[in-house]
Order: sequence, then C-alpha cells, then structure tokens
Amino acid sequence: MSQLSVKHLLGIKDLTKEDIALILATAKNFKEVINRPIKKVPSLRDITIANVFFENSTRTRLSFELAQKRLSADVINFSSSSSSVKKGETLLDTVNNILAMKVDMIVMRHSSVGAPHFLARHIQANIVNAGDGTHEHPTQALLDSFSIQESLGQVEGKKVCIFGDILHSRVALSNIYALKKQNAEVMVCGPNTLLPRYLKDLGVKVELDLRKALQWCDVANVLRIQLERQTIKYFPSLREYSLYYGINKEILDSLNKEILIMHPGPINRGIELTSDVADSSHSVILDQVENGVAVRMAVLYLLAGGVKN
Repeated sequence: MSQLSVKHLLGIKDLTKEDIALILATAKNFKEVINRPIKKVPSLRDITIANVFFENSTRTRLSFELAQKRLSADVINFSSSSSSVKKGETLLDTVNNILAMKVDMIVMRHSSVGAPHFLARHIQANIVNAGDGTHEHPTQALLDSFSIQESLGQVEGKKVCIFGDILHSRVALSNIYALKKQNAEVMVCGPNTLLPRYLKDLGVKVELDLRKALQWCDVANVLRIQLERQTIKYFPSLREYSLYYGINKEILDSLNKEILIMHPGPINRGIELTSDVADSSHSVILDQVENGVAVRMAVLYLLAGGVKN
C-alpha cells in the first residue's frame, strides 16, 4: 500500500491500521532527510499550503511550517487575530477566499469541535486537522506512535498509560484511537473528575492510583492540565494535583523497571512533571518535537499525492 485511504486527515478515527503504518514508514524516511546537511526535498514544489489557525499555537504551527518548507511547498500563514474574522466573516467565506488564491491544502486549528469536518464537506482542497477543540489532534498521536516505535521497536503489545487531564484533551482521544488500532494496551490515569465517562466504551483501562499505573505501563504519556479550557474547578488546587498525580524522580526510581516518559508540550514543570524527570534519560520529549516534523512531512506528502493525480 502506497496511498492513504482518506483524502483528508480529520482524525485518527478515520484511518485504517494500514494508513497509520504507511504514515510511520514514510516518516522514517523523512527523518533521515531532515538529518542530512541539505534538509530540503522537492516533493511538494508545485503545492501551495495554507496554515489557518484560529487558536494560538507554537509547536504545532512551527512544526507544520517547517515540514512544508522541507518539502519545498509554497506556504501562506493565516491568523484569525489579524483577519476579517474579527469583522464577522464566516469560517467558510474565510477559507473560500484563501482557496480563491489557488491553495491546494489547508492545515487548520480551530476551537470548535468538528470545524475541519465541516470544511471537508464544502471545499475541494485537502484538509489536515491540527486540532479541533477537545476532539482530536491526529498528527500529535501519529508522532507519539512514531516516537514509541523508534524507542521500543514497535507499538503493538506495548502498555501505554495516558496521565492527566483526559477530559479536555484532544491529544488523549487521538492517542487512544491510534494505539488501539496498532494493538497496544491502553490505560488512562488521573482524578476521577478529569476522566470522561465514554472511556470504557473505547476499551481502555482506568486507574486512579498514579503508582499502580506507572508500575503497569511501558510508556507514560503525560498531559498538561488545561486550565484555559476548564470552566469549573475539577480539583482543589494545582498543589494538590501535583501531590497525587505529579511524576517526580523519586517515584520513577521506586519502580522496578524503566519506563518511557512522553509529553506533547508545553510542560507545566513542577505540576505534572518535575524538571529532573522531563530532562532525564527516561524522557523522549525533545525527540517527539523532532519526530513531529518528519511525521507532518509524511502526512502532507501522502495527502498531496491525491492533489497531483
């Protein structure tokens, strides 16, 4: 198989196991490319990509832009804070105006769940979801799978626990879909108030005790507490959260095994992870950042195959 089964990357839920394997294999090739002295390839030199971000982003936006430039695509960047959206322009009108400039692909982040799916029903360009509300963040899950595969040899059969604010996280849901499709065992761990009710329907284990979860897993994917998305108090204080669910070196040293530490960033140091864990030999957090460029190159390259045909 050398082609994706989908025209858009709207979510991991839409991908097959074979799609994921193809993206990760392609990313492996592109990782070799970005570690060469000359890091650019002409793969997308006839393609124009618009980065349309209606939410603030640093890592994801920079990662996509770098991936696009490494592939020699023409890139335009759109920010809602300095656009006609502020004047009342609709999402569809905004994007159609961008497409009128002969754009082939849209990379989009939006605070509303389903916004990329809505666009996919109304426009011809390929769409990559760079995060929609608290729903999905597919490229983050793909780069997480790539990082596990790179560190542990494979994803299948590995025990992966996702820690923290599952309720407000688009990273968590995409990771659950991706890991389950690759036959990994998945657990979530956090305060009961931050665990959505639908988790058991997805076939994941639920554990409220941090130490038990760490003892069980091969990989700890630790999420940030998303205070900006929380409209009510889900736990008494950050200090108390850190006391019960923060991972420090003392806890890791007490385990009778080594586990992989991952985090999608940005890290709230001293809350979900202490610095001596985030910067330790257990951590692959900076590898995730590097792998993000390779994985996004793979996604754009494979989707653009449909543009050229």
